[in-house]
Amino acid sequence: MPAYAIATLWDVDVNAEIVEYLERIDATLEPFGGKFIVHGGPRQRVIEGPANANVIVIEFPDYQAVNGWYESAAYREILPLRTRNCSSVALLTDDCGENHVATDVLKEVVSNE
Repeated sequence: MPAYAIATLWDVDVNAEIVEYLERIDATLEPFGGKFIVHGGPRQRVIEGPANANVIVIEFPDYQAVNGWYESAAYREILPLRTRNCSSVALLTDDCGENHVATDVLKEVVSNE
């Protein structure tokens, strides 16, 4: 089941470090089967609430792969190039599954009570 690295970035200072990060990130994704699904862009339209961030979604084959990528030496080496030059929120998450419906999350809430 796919898993994802999702981030929102704002106040990005596009400088030499960010350029280096962008030039190197694809090579860190390759060993883990990662690929960009969403990478900001001009068609990003905020339709609810305040937002001034770029959204990035990277898909991986499974949660083990996304976690392995984030913890890999290659990615950890370039991560500060991004974190020093923007504000961000990032998370790793599983795919919810092919037959998921919105009320499935209620089952998790009830089982955790």
